[in-house]
Amino acid sequence: MSAGRLLSMLLLLQSRGRVSARGLAEELGVSVRTAYRDLARLQAAGVPVYAEAGRGGGYQLVDGYRTQLTGMSEGEARALFLAGLPGPAAELGLAPEVTAARLKLLAALPTGLREEAVRTTAVFHLDAPGWYREPEQAPYLPLFVDAVLNRQAVDTRYRRWRAPQEVRRLLRPYGLVLKSGTWYVVAASATTSRIATYRVSQFLEAEPTDEHFDRPGDFDLSTYWASYLDDFASRRYTGTATIRLSPQGRRRLPDNVPPEVVRAVEATATPVGDAGWIEAVVPTESTPHACGEWLRLGVDVEVVAPVELRRVMAETVGALAGVYGGGGKGEVGTEVSRDESVD
Repeated sequence: MSAGRLLSMLLLLQSRGRVSARGLAEELGVSVRTAYRDLARLQAAGVPVYAEAGRGGGYQLVDGYRTQLTGMSEGEARALFLAGLPGPAAELGLAPEVTAARLKLLAALPTGLREEAVRTTAVFHLDAPGWYREPEQAPYLPLFVDAVLNRQAVDTRYRRWRAPQEVRRLLRPYGLVLKSGTWYVVAASATTSRIATYRVSQFLEAEPTDEHFDRPGDFDLSTYWASYLDDFASRRYTGTATIRLSPQGRRRLPDNVPPEVVRAVEATATPVGDAGWIEAVVPTESTPHACGEWLRLGVDVEVVAPVELRRVMAETVGALAGVYGGGGKGEVGTEVSRDESVD
């Protein structure tokens, strides 16, 4: 049972007046039978819903009944849409507003729905960052929240991966995106109008300006982000490699490589020999990156092609053998005393 769906049904009845069960079902994307069951739940929760039979009949609330969310501030109204995301809301600087908005929302609900909402809150928790990594520190995130909502340009100094590494940009922020625990701001350059994506943790300086702007009417944040991800994937993988995987290596694959590589293995896998090994063609980034990626699987993977990647793999494995095989080498080409301790 969805407490959110019950609340949506209540608000539909409040805004539309009389609505048939079939009309409610179509609006909420459920079966008519489920709509009848939800209406019964509303009645059991103390909401004065009654049915009127006959042509043009349907369900409606008793005249004068309304559920209201009163006394909410502007910040609390914004926070309401993040009420189920306490971690990200805190990062956005809205933790107090989230708490206050949730209390006011609960107070405005009928007793039955209030209990349902409390039960729902108690059994769902969002932890956005991935495993094996600390959450990023993004001290300018609240500033960008205000800039996005107020449509205010921001003077920034940004650190990027290519030269020159530090650049100044006057940006017009269009929206914020949380991806795997990392915040990104989508913004247009005030000088070129080019829209780009910036990692919020990489801003070295950010200062709001007096310039205000209008976001383009045809800009849609979710559409832009989907297009950005597609473009990122196409730019990320610049080549392919042929690899062989043992049964153990294939099982370990999802924990060690991106989903795109796993899908490529599943799509191109062909049996090799009688020991359960398979051969597959996978996308690759640079040669050093691919080398590091496949070394994670140790003896459960063999790079067949291209020749350059196979050569780098062989050289790296040879250097490791020198370190661990008693050759007396630390870093390649550096002598290490056998009496030297390692912390």
